[in-house]
Amino acid sequence: MHFSSGINRPPYEAADGFLQITSGCSHATCEFCTFYKDSPFMLSPMEEIEEDIKELAQSGWNFDRIYLQGADPFIRKTEDLLQIADMIYRYLPQVKSIGGYARVDNLRNKTVEQVRQLAQKGYSYFYFGVESGDDKLLDRMNKGYHADLVIEQCKKMDEAGMPWIANFLGGLGGHNWGFSHARETAKMYNQLKPAMVYASELTLFPDTPLSRDVAAGNYEEATETERIAEMQEFIRCLDIPTIFRAEHVTMPIRLNGRLPEDKEALIAQLQRLLDDNGEEILQRYRSRVNSL
Repeated sequence: MHFSSGINRPPYEAADGFLQITSGCSHATCEFCTFYKDSPFMLSPMEEIEEDIKELAQSGWNFDRIYLQGADPFIRKTEDLLQIADMIYRYLPQVKSIGGYARVDNLRNKTVEQVRQLAQKGYSYFYFGVESGDDKLLDRMNKGYHADLVIEQCKKMDEAGMPWIANFLGGLGGHNWGFSHARETAKMYNQLKPAMVYASELTLFPDTPLSRDVAAGNYEEATETERIAEMQEFIRCLDIPTIFRAEHVTMPIRLNGRLPEDKEALIAQLQRLLDDNGEEILQRYRSRVNSL
């Protein structure tokens, strides 16, 4: 298999088959990100992709979903993605769906009708690494877009009927920024229809621009109790029917429920975490997170 870096996937995609169709990240300048630093962005040649699909077919693995590798494989042209789907189904007829990570601007080269075509081919549940709906924070973290672009582009997914996953990165704003971050991000998602909102927490590692800003005194991380209060506020402000999950290693508690039905129960779980654990205990958990 042609993997330019390690396998990257959300926890719930662990049972999938993995296929690289792009390497690296087309943006690769987010202030907090450690992924794909060893792999420049490029499109995998179709011949190489077909070789890997054949290898998957011979592997004996029992999976019915392919999770595409690379930070944003959805950037590829619609024609490429349709051809890749045809190759997958030719050699792996048991596969029922195809997903992967995506950036919001991956949708710029696709119309609603093209997204609909991809959905009909089995593409679904792409994980969009939006992180925030707070424009000041999106600029600070060099995400490369604002909330209005998220709304404009992700509405294509809703109109085309392709289910997708939105994420929320708690603690991203740092000290005293949590409530603004939570409210602005919920406000943005309330204008869309993600099938799932998946939350995790910012955990900094030494080789990022943001960690260097911390060392220089130009950024102060949120406290652990601030992070929990921020997550509560985010859930409280979400007004759309969706699945909410926060089961990432960066979370000191695992959350899974449906909104709006489970909103109060999820908020109460977080409150019990606050009531039963002080700042020092929660910080110890964060210090033990050594990889994502």
